[in-house]
Amino acid sequence: MKIIPYGKQEITSSDIEAVVSVLQSDYLTQGPAIKEFEDAFANYIGVKYAVAVSNGTAALHLAAMTINIKPGDKVITTPITFAASANCVRYCGGEVVFADIDANTFLLDLNKVRALLEQHPKNTFKGIIPVDFAGYPVNMEAFRQLADEYNLWIIEDACHAPGAWFTDSKGNKQYSGNGVYTDLAIYSFHPVKHIAAGEGGMITTNKKELYEQLLLLRTHGITRKTDDFSNSVAIANGYPTNNESVFPGWYMEMQELGFNYRLTDFQAALGLSQLKRADMGLKRRLEIAKNYDNAFQHHPKVKSQGIQLTENNFENAYHLYVIEVNDRLGLYNYLRTKNIFAQVHYFPTHLMPYYRQFGWKPGDFPVAENYYSRCLSLPMYPSLSDEQQSYVINEINNYLATV
Repeated sequence: MKIIPYGKQEITSSDIEAVVSVLQSDYLTQGPAIKEFEDAFANYIGVKYAVAVSNGTAALHLAAMTINIKPGDKVITTPITFAASANCVRYCGGEVVFADIDANTFLLDLNKVRALLEQHPKNTFKGIIPVDFAGYPVNMEAFRQLADEYNLWIIEDACHAPGAWFTDSKGNKQYSGNGVYTDLAIYSFHPVKHIAAGEGGMITTNKKELYEQLLLLRTHGITRKTDDFSNSVAIANGYPTNNESVFPGWYMEMQELGFNYRLTDFQAALGLSQLKRADMGLKRRLEIAKNYDNAFQHHPKVKSQGIQLTENNFENAYHLYVIEVNDRLGLYNYLRTKNIFAQVHYFPTHLMPYYRQFGWKPGDFPVAENYYSRCLSLPMYPSLSDEQQSYVINEINNYLATV
């Protein structure tokens, strides 16, 4: 059997044609493909505004800047996530405060967050960054109610969950990142994600003022909008026309310290092409997850992701399919000898050496740490064949029969 990774992109002839079309056009960057991708993605998610950026980490950084995280601001997030979910707070000088996860969903535990808030005076914390880990959507309505009670903003890290949804108390499907209960949400287009653009990210919001700030910060803090200029026409070396002062066509202003976090047009073209079959990819992920469910739900040595994620009012986008086993290292090493490259998501962020300098230590979050000691992400991507998946399942069973 050829190598079976935990995640993998699928590039079709349509993807290649879309990229080649842009390469043969007049624009490689800052062209029309960017807005086309943004508009299509916003429509897919069901949100008003979307801003394409160079990667998911850039999306987090700009979201943190736009929500105005300042030095010393305390922000709550989960320890079970990629480090960037927390790092964006540090980029702005803020302080990351972790809360433990729910043992069943692996998501930031709402009750643990509430307890943390209750233990401190009001206004101690500024915001929350929940993560739709593995593709399972956070109940953002519940987090919004808690956030409103303590005057907090919410940035949703939805990198794992395009197409995921939960049903709110009004009976409405709320898709991850649609901005109904959050201020900002972010996505990644890394190759192992649902939509692959090589690299790339997206920020979504329903708030026009945040959208406009994101556009400014994405491109060095520079604007070409005449109505927003602060300098005079004279300073810009403009000239009078029809008794009216006019800025010269070349003039632009840097009004804030921004970054070059732009996405290229050929990446946008690839992302847009992939977006067109996103529903098909999600459908296949659900089929693969169901096969894993059937294989492991009643296995005495496996706690399968499907066991705890059975609520009818949630749709998991299954970026990952996670199982928990006692001999995780043994199984991991055995699978690699069979060309099955399962992965671990994630080593708890609070135990990374960088974050331990702030006083975090083993034992701080026992649920997250116990999860880490047992978790293994199995191959999960739309082009995974039934034959390959059966091979993965059989080899897991073969190993577990020996321990």
